[in-house]
Amino acid sequence: MPSADTSPTPRGRPFREGLLALDPPRLLGSRCTDCGAAAFPARTFCPACRTGVVAPAELSTSGRVHSFTVVRQAPPGTEVPYTLAWVDLPADEVRLMAQVVGIAPEGVELDMPVDPELTGFGTAEDGTGLVGFCFRAVGQVAP
Repeated sequence: MPSADTSPTPRGRPFREGLLALDPPRLLGSRCTDCGAAAFPARTFCPACRTGVVAPAELSTSGRVHSFTVVRQAPPGTEVPYTLAWVDLPADEVRLMAQVVGIAPEGVELDMPVDPELTGFGTAEDGTGLVGFCFRAVGQVAP
């Protein structure tokens, strides 16, 4: 997921099993073997044709902002403002919600290209680092 100009992949395990592949970094979903529809997160049935014939699938590594909001108030300890967006993965016809990073909230635009990347997501009870995902504005370098 991260492009060549981003920071290294965080160490640990996905915060939810079956959501991410870490090596290589990818979002994991499912694809219907009957109609070809993709879903994220993975489903046990196809949300398009309702069959139970689905297979695991790695999803596209490029997306576009469909819609977004800027969050300016959050619980204590959460850095604000941040941008939360519906992101389309056009190659998979999947829409998902995630934070957009690497750009000031005022710079986010509809249809802006973004790439998924892995990010630290806290620590599990056993001390293992948890890994989640966000989307980085294309062309923006991770700090």
